[in-house]
Formats: sequence, structure tokens, C-alpha cells
Amino acid sequence: MRTRRRFIFGGVAAVGALVVGWGVLPPRQRLHASHPMQLGASIALNGWVAVAPDGTVSVAMARSEMGQGVHTALPMLVAEEMDVPLSAVRLVQAPADKIYGNIAMLKDGLPFHPDDNGNLKAAVSWTVGKVARELGLVITGGSSSVKDAWQPMREAGAAARAMLVAAAAKQWNARVEDCRTEDGYVIHADGRRLAYGALAVAAATAAPGEIRLKAPKDFKLIGRAQPRRDTPSKVNGTAQFGLDVRPEGMVYAAVRMSPVIGGTVASVDANAVLKMPGVMRVVDFSSALPPRTGAGAGVAVVAKTWWQAKQAALALPVQWATDERAKMSSAAIYAEFAARLDAESGHAYYKDGDMDAVEGKVAGVSKTLTAEYRAPYLAHAAMEPVNCTAQIKDGYVYLWAPMQSPGFAVETAAKVAGVSADKVMLVVTLLGGGFGRRLDVDMVAQVVALAKETRGLPVQMIWSREDDTTHDVYRPAALARFSASLDAAGNVLGYDNKSASGSVSHQFFKRNLGLPAGGPDKTTAEGEFDMQYEFANQRIRHVIVDSPVPLGYWRSVGHSHNAFFKESFIDELAHAAGKDGVEFRRGLLKRHPRHLAVLDAAVARAGVAPAGRAHGVALHQSFGTIVAQVAEVSVEGTEIRVHRVVCAVDCGIAVNPNIIAQQVESAVVFGLSAALFGAVTIKDGKVEQTNFHDYPVLRMNQAPEVETIIMPSAEHPEGMGEPATPPIAPAVANAVFKLTGKRLRSLPLTL
Repeated sequence: MRTRRRFIFGGVAAVGALVVGWGVLPPRQRLHASHPMQLGASIALNGWVAVAPDGTVSVAMARSEMGQGVHTALPMLVAEEMDVPLSAVRLVQAPADKIYGNIAMLKDGLPFHPDDNGNLKAAVSWTVGKVARELGLVITGGSSSVKDAWQPMREAGAAARAMLVAAAAKQWNARVEDCRTEDGYVIHADGRRLAYGALAVAAATAAPGEIRLKAPKDFKLIGRAQPRRDTPSKVNGTAQFGLDVRPEGMVYAAVRMSPVIGGTVASVDANAVLKMPGVMRVVDFSSALPPRTGAGAGVAVVAKTWWQAKQAALALPVQWATDERAKMSSAAIYAEFAARLDAESGHAYYKDGDMDAVEGKVAGVSKTLTAEYRAPYLAHAAMEPVNCTAQIKDGYVYLWAPMQSPGFAVETAAKVAGVSADKVMLVVTLLGGGFGRRLDVDMVAQVVALAKETRGLPVQMIWSREDDTTHDVYRPAALARFSASLDAAGNVLGYDNKSASGSVSHQFFKRNLGLPAGGPDKTTAEGEFDMQYEFANQRIRHVIVDSPVPLGYWRSVGHSHNAFFKESFIDELAHAAGKDGVEFRRGLLKRHPRHLAVLDAAVARAGVAPAGRAHGVALHQSFGTIVAQVAEVSVEGTEIRVHRVVCAVDCGIAVNPNIIAQQVESAVVFGLSAALFGAVTIKDGKVEQTNFHDYPVLRMNQAPEVETIIMPSAEHPEGMGEPATPPIAPAVANAVFKLTGKRLRSLPLTL
């Protein structure tokens, strides 16, 4: 599998190496799985839908619920097309099959500008879609769940409905055209009706005929606010997160990992703790881990309770071996970024016009503005720390894991246990926060290595908050430089942006797919090269600096810091041009009416800032969604306080407005935590922050009022889990400048 994936991805990177014939064929269907779902008395009508005799509709859930609402939004797609009440739908974990792979996420990773409508982009996107269908990578991330499911899950519901109608028509000896559906029934024009449950057996072999999806004007569920289906269980405590798993006979494990990045175990004295209460064994799991994971080399103590395991792990004498990374520091990392930006031109992700002529001091250049911005490493800080539960018994690996990437988890468990992938039985629990951290599977490798030593007993491994903070896969640190030339009227003649950082994708795909690191990585420059501001001459480049620090996807990835860089510098340009920031942006959006409408909606709703406060504005597109934010800010001494945030979004068709508003509120709070407090620093090869006392998140009394405006749209749904995070930092920074005259060019924002 690894060799095949390496070949396919390599072919895509080369673009031209396409197989003639295969490349022009349509992608394979995503309706029927390799094997039908086995759900007791329920009858599978396709790979996504099964109907029980009582009319309950089971829907295969291929995406992980980590607070973003997919357990509500995705079944809405099926229920809408099937004409069944949402309350009649139950979710079952999707089996291992490629029809559930995330195609949209891989296509969105292509480094094309959103305004590019050329043939090359169309051809590459088509091919990557086909490759993604063959890979079938089941991943929850990239704000892609609804976007990816929009077509296949609606088709699954529509196909099931058509089969049920065909079965009823045959039983009545009637025409299909004389039948309609409503609330789980097929109803004939003469008033006869049959419940879906009574038709399921016959429908399984019925020919559906032409499958027609509903037009948006006919939607009854989609577009209307629906309560979250996962809320009751989370309120009454019956929801099962990773830490709630309790298989019979379970024991616990606590870890000790190298405090220095890249460190290894030199020696360990297991006998020093084996007589402590409850302690069963000490296991070195270092050899199970791929390089550059958050889980550094280390050992674990297995005990009857986690407290016993943790106390023994703390007392365990471990000697660590280190290499040159023990000298690593944040200051040295930024210095290397600066040196590489001085020495290298970088990869040009986007060029338009003639920047060489502008830099040659063409006539009309009145002013040149330069600025340098920086952003630190960030931890994910999910409320549920890293954990995983595993049992190896009778040749099988049983795994309970809060994961965003179940396919990678299965492959990793199989490799560590030395079994085939079909011997791994995975249960994906609810996630107590994901934000990209649970795309990686380092914790799976650890726990399966431990389960090999527990003689058939299930073992639950739990990281402490300190483990979680100091052994993350971090949002990259970055350094960005800007230069712009303006004429006497304040018009921008040339815009140049070059940045440096490590590459998340290089590390992630090497860890999880065995792919060699190389080539451009869209995530490094996204939010910079793909902006919609209409500068006649512009050039956006990036220099990838190989990172010794483990890197991972963090909510909104490169957009999270690049939006801060770009939108802050846009405000600097407006000020240098002697123009209001909103009017300046409006002048650069003449060919982008959707962006202009979003900006205008947010500004109009925000109104005028009260006395003693200022409004800061930012406009940014990420994951297909356009977001404008107005932050209402005050400054008291050195404290920056955000009182209100107005957020307008154009995300295409709004499947569930209730969840969209929740995602905006969540993303604003998440982004504010990073904007005001977030920083992971490295000293002597170690992460300095350990817990919420020195890596704080926004408190309830600091949270602003958030108002969400959802723009009406008939466009294809786009991402919503992440896009409201990137604009908040620059919106706040721009407001602070209005209040203080100080331009804050580093995150977190401090006075």
C-alpha cells in the first residue's frame, strides 16, 4: 500500500505523468461499498444507507465528531433526499471502504489561486480527485466534511428513496410518477401509503431508475437551523470520548518521554518502580514510533490505575541521550528564517504583472513600505489530552481511539502489532477537541506497543496535560517580509511578500505515508498567495526551512498566521496611502463582488465603535469560505480587551445555520486565544510551556460577544470549521493600532 501511494502521489506531483485513458475516465462511483453494511435486521440499500423494519434509517458516518457538528450536518444530507425525519436517522461507524475517502480535502491541497479557472488547474484537480478516490483516505480535517459529503451522501439518500418508491409502485402495480414520499412513507396519488420499513426488503433489489437530487428551492431540512444531535449525550454524561472507554479488565499506562526534542532513551531502571503500588511493568516504546512525531522516544509504566501509573512514571529513573537539537532555541530558529530569506528567492506561489519593473523604480513610485512579521509555534491544547486504548487478543488488535484519521490508525496499529490491517478492529470515539492534533497517530503506535506487553489485557494510555503540551506536533513558527511601492495618490504599484517556515505537509506525509519530503507545500503560503486583492503587480514567495521541531496541522493551518501577516500589512498600506482601511480594501475588490458583499455586511452590522473603543477590520478567504470580521477593542493599560466581534461569512449553501454560528463562535475564541496569549518557545531543545498557567486560553470572562451573518448563497457548500479563526488576530491588531498608534507585528499581541 505504501509503495502504491508513493507512486501515485509522485505522479500527481509531476502533473504530466498521467496514464493515457485512465486520466479521462470519470472517477469511480461512491455509492456502493465493496461489501454491504451488516446491521442486524436492517437492509442496506447502498454503502451509506440501511433501513430497519421499524423505519429507522442507519447512515454510515465516515467523519469524526470533534465538536464541529458533523454528526448533525451529514445525516441532514441523507434525510433531506430520503424524505425522512432527522430523528429517524441513527449513525453507525462507516466500515473500512474507499468510498468514504475524503476527496475534497486532497483537492483543496493543490497550490492554485482561487481565481484560476485555467485548463491546467481543471486537469490536475480532476486527476487528483480520481487519485483520491483510489486512495480512499478517511480523514476528518481541512474543513472538508460537508463539502466532500455534499454529493455522495445526497446521492445515497436520493438513490435509497428512488428504490423505495420503485418497490412501492411495483407492489401497487402503479406508476412511479404517481408516487411521492414524505416523513418515511411512500404515498400514492390515491392516498395509499407504505412505510419505508415495510418496503426495505423489496427495495434492496429494486432498480432505482433515474436518480434526481432535490433543487435547493425544495429543501425542507437543509438551510434550516437544526439542534445538534450530540448535545443531549454530552449534557447527561452518556457521550463516549476516548477517556470514557472501559473494556473489561482494563489497566492504565502513563508515559515518560524525552524532554529534549529528538532525545532517546539511554538507560532506564525499571526495578526502581516495579514494587510501587499497582505497578505491573515498564515498557520502552521508542522503536514503535516514526521520526518527528509529537510522541518522543520514551517509556511507559503500566499499572492498575492511572494515578498509580503516573506516580511511578514520575519516579522512574531515566537517562536521556541527545544530539545537536539540545542546543535549539526559538531565537536561533528565527535567525535561520531571516538568513534563508536573505539568501534565497523561494518558490513563487503566485506572480502577476511585472514586479521586476516596479523594483527597477519605474516612474511614479513615491513611497516604499516594508515590514517584517513573525508568528510562534502553537500547541493544539485540546481539552481532552492525548489518549488511546488498545487490546491484543486472539490475533486481533482492538483499538478505541479519538481519531481524525482512522485509516492511518489502523495501518499503524497493524504494523506495530505485526498483523494485517483486517485484524485491527477500530472504534472511533467522540473527540474532546481535535484541531488537527488527532490527524497524527503517534499515540496509536505507543499504545499498541504497550498492549503487546499486557498479556491480553486492554490498556488505556493517558498523557498528562504536561505531556500533551510539550510533545505536540506544533503549528509552525513563521517569518514574513513585505514590501510595497505606492504612487503619490496612494495607489499600490507593486506588492511583494516572501515568508519562511517549516512544512507541515512534508513532515505529515513522511510520517504517515512514507513519502519523501520535497516540493512546494501550499500550507506554507496559503492565505498569502491566494488572496483576492487586485494589485496590478504582485509576487508571493515562500522558503521552506526544514524544521527539527515536530510540525502538525493546526486549526486553519497556514491561514492561521498568514492572514495576520497579510491583513495587518494591508492595513499598513491603507494608512500609508492616507485611506480608511475599509475603503482601501473596497478599492481592491472591484472584480470580487462576493468578497465586497461580505466586507460590507460585517461593517454595516458593526456600526460605529463606542467611545474609548475602536473597530479593526480583516477580510480573508480560506477553505473556500470568505470571512470578514470587525473586532471591537479597548486598551486598558497594557491589556487588550475584545468586547464584540461581528463576523460575516459566505460559505455557499448553509446546511445548518445553527452549527455555522457555533463554528464561528468557536473559531473566534480559538483564534483569540492564540492572538492574545499563544506561544510555544524552545530553549535548550525543550518546549518551555507545560500547562495552562503558561500556555493560557481565553477565559469565559474574556470571551467577546460574537455576531454571525450568513450570506445567502446557492453555491456549493464550502468549509466552515476553520475559516473564522484566521481573521481575528489582524482585526484585533488593526484596532489596537487605531487606539495606540502602535503597529504590532508579532504574535501574540502584546503592548
